[in-house]
Amino acid sequence: RILEDGKDSIPEHPYLYETDVEISLVGGNCKSPVENFWNGSSAVYILQKATHSEISNSMEESRIDDAVCASEVLPKESPGALALSVGRAKQLISLYTVLQNPKVTCLGTSDLVVLPPLWARCDGSDPQHTCWIGAEPLRAGSKATGLNIYLVSCDGPTADKTRFANLEELKKEHKIRHHSSVVTTRGFAGYELIAAAAVEDTTAECGSSISVDITWNGVEKILETPPLTSAATLNIALEPGDPRSPVFHLYRELQFLLALAEGLKMGVTEWPEPSESESALKLVQEFLTDLKKKLDGDCVFGNKNETEKIKCDTAAVDSCIKSIFGERGDLDFTEQLWCKMKSVSSYQELIDCFTLVIKSLKRGEIQPWIHQGSSSFLSQLIQQSYHGEMEDVSLSDITPIQMLLEIGLEKLKKDYVSFFVGKSRISLLFQDYFISTSVDLQEQVHRVQKLHHVLEIMVSCTGLLQFRHENLFPLTQICMKYYKENPLNEKHVFQLPIRPALVKKFYQNDNPEVWKVEISSGHGQKEVKTTWQISTNAPVEHGTSNNSGFLLDSTVNGSSEERLYFITMTQCSQVHFT
Repeated sequence: RILEDGKDSIPEHPYLYETDVEISLVGGNCKSPVENFWNGSSAVYILQKATHSEISNSMEESRIDDAVCASEVLPKESPGALALSVGRAKQLISLYTVLQNPKVTCLGTSDLVVLPPLWARCDGSDPQHTCWIGAEPLRAGSKATGLNIYLVSCDGPTADKTRFANLEELKKEHKIRHHSSVVTTRGFAGYELIAAAAVEDTTAECGSSISVDITWNGVEKILETPPLTSAATLNIALEPGDPRSPVFHLYRELQFLLALAEGLKMGVTEWPEPSESESALKLVQEFLTDLKKKLDGDCVFGNKNETEKIKCDTAAVDSCIKSIFGERGDLDFTEQLWCKMKSVSSYQELIDCFTLVIKSLKRGEIQPWIHQGSSSFLSQLIQQSYHGEMEDVSLSDITPIQMLLEIGLEKLKKDYVSFFVGKSRISLLFQDYFISTSVDLQEQVHRVQKLHHVLEIMVSCTGLLQFRHENLFPLTQICMKYYKENPLNEKHVFQLPIRPALVKKFYQNDNPEVWKVEISSGHGQKEVKTTWQISTNAPVEHGTSNNSGFLLDSTVNGSSEERLYFITMTQCSQVHFT
């Protein structure tokens, strides 16, 4: 019935079985709780202990018909209560096995389709500390020919390496259990590279991580370092806004741009706190005065104070970053004006600044240079001023906010183009999608926000991992392709296939976050695997109860400095119906 209910969409709520068991169908976009032990892609049944098993039989039917609210059934504060006893889980797996056997016709189930795999949470109370038991049907067309039965056990955390398995003993046990003469081994290791690159904890706290997953064949010993011939994938999740980033000044400009865009949309603008140094109005006054003094027929391409500020801002940036990213030296009038006005602290100050600029333009006191192709309203006024014919401007309502948003947007677009096309030599990858003016201002700001996220990823990989052009090129391609097709997602994990040698120096002397060996024999549906794994994170979320069977060793020989690992073993056996 659950399978029928889930034909169109996965049921949101669990179902009750015999007052003590809850059954959920997990699939679609939901993260599978057994993905660490089983690599199947189909929907799965998850069985666990009901937290309201005291309800009467008379209430059971109504509870089944009216799906129980998940928030009532799955209390986050007591995950240990969700696990079934190992005996109860085995009983349920046995019932599932009988149901799937087409030869058991007395149950009237011979016409049923093959059900999704079933996994039951266990409390680890047996000597093996079993935390999951699973059953996966083996298919031949539309019928089940047998089952893979999985037993997952977990111990730890512990730093005692004497409790780690011996690879030869694991292979021997696998051969005996499955009557195999030949086995193959496959290794997997996962390392955190941000920590290895000595980045402070604040980066991790803001939700950023850079890690590498490595796989290889022919494992020779437990915890061996992956060979350089392995396949490796770099995983990058980076949330912008780290104050230590060499492009943090751009991030701050982007945040002000976002505030202006939000103000334009909602009618209320959050202005920055007044600066302790010079006000935006005073900076604009000095800027215009300087231009008036220099009006001798030469174009003004820069500003001494701005250049000095840029040098000061980049003084502490690593040399490899400075060679790739630096502030542009070709800021035109509107871009320099943005640099002065980005500290404006009120709507009135904004009006006062633009009033000064427009008066200077109308009187012909300045003849500023602007980039060819600039399309902002202020740029249009400047072009009109060249001919001494400027239209009247009413600095009221949203007009001044939109004028500031436009010049800031153009400035930031050119900043990103300068990096992606000029500095990083990836012009072939840069697409007009990100700087198009054919969409409304809100969408333009959204796309620039995407560009900044990509930029922070590029800069971080350059600074932390010393990536060169040949590595940045494919990574940029992956990021830009994703953002051309998807909305902004600063938590997205970008993945890049790499050679292990590229990052080996960051992990070769470090302990892995995860290390796993997979021993297998047989082929096709007859393939069976034994997996042994250690991990710094608990592989299950329901084994933290004080009365569970899981072990907890926080120290070894009185020392807590050793890294603590959870030890997980997954064993597979097969049941054939024919």
